[in-house]
Amino acid sequence: MAVTAAMVKELREKSGAGMSACKDALVEAEGDLVRAGEILREKGLAAAAKKAGRVAAEGLVHVHVADDNKSAAIVEINSETDFVAKNQDFIDYVHQVAKLALSSNAEDIDTFLADSWPEGGTIQDALTQKVAIIGENIGIRRFTRFKASANGTIISYIHGGGRVAVMLELNSDVINDDVTEAGRNICMQIAAMSPLFIARENVPADFIAKEKEIVMQLTLNEEEENTKKRPPQVLEKIAEGRLAKNLTAMCLMEQEYVKDGDLTVAKYLDSISSKIGSKVSIANFTRYETGEGIEKKKEDFAEEVSKAIGS
Repeated sequence: MAVTAAMVKELREKSGAGMSACKDALVEAEGDLVRAGEILREKGLAAAAKKAGRVAAEGLVHVHVADDNKSAAIVEINSETDFVAKNQDFIDYVHQVAKLALSSNAEDIDTFLADSWPEGGTIQDALTQKVAIIGENIGIRRFTRFKASANGTIISYIHGGGRVAVMLELNSDVINDDVTEAGRNICMQIAAMSPLFIARENVPADFIAKEKEIVMQLTLNEEEENTKKRPPQVLEKIAEGRLAKNLTAMCLMEQEYVKDGDLTVAKYLDSISSKIGSKVSIANFTRYETGEGIEKKKEDFAEEVSKAIGS
């Protein structure tokens, strides 16, 4: 019996297994959907669907940099537990996905998942098989690629065994060990201080307007608790000061350099530029932290035990 696309689609929806795995199972079962489902279960692939709904907020972030330091990709792959994230098989898998992300032309996760996996099938198929083997929900959450300009170089930094990863693009007419070391120091700065922008001029006007609205409201809320009210212009000045302080913390170049409190990052870069005789500037950076923004499920072990005893 010929296997049709509709049959593959139906089996995939029922099992949650990858497209290639479903097609292979249907071919093996000679088109019998029930038997094909059994084949997937026997191989442990259908079980992946049951795990897909579980929260995966652990995992790893990783950066793969090309040999010439002209391009790189950063990825985040999540697992349910930190235990899996420390497994060498999972670590190797993350590294391979990062390498594929660099060579891919995909601009979003769905397109990337449809790319080919080196050992056959698609990246989605390989992910489904990995879920079945490891026994936890695993998800490729996001990726970003950098391609440096002619006078650019890309430097990366991994912190905490893959808890935080930074990808940095520096521009300079001179690329030497001093520039590479400076890049690594700035990567560590980004990892520690979590800036959102390179410099003040990179902050969108609407972002500044929203921040000003927030600090103004905070100032007004505090004023309600004061017995002696201050003039509106004073409150405006207070809000402006808070806004300036917040933007300093958000902008990498204005941050206090963590390895020398007497310098800002901008002044540190100036010192490197003077040393090598060529201006060094930051073209781009990305910081990934595992699980950031994901609401983790709160486990109450005592409650779990109590329920088990009571049942």
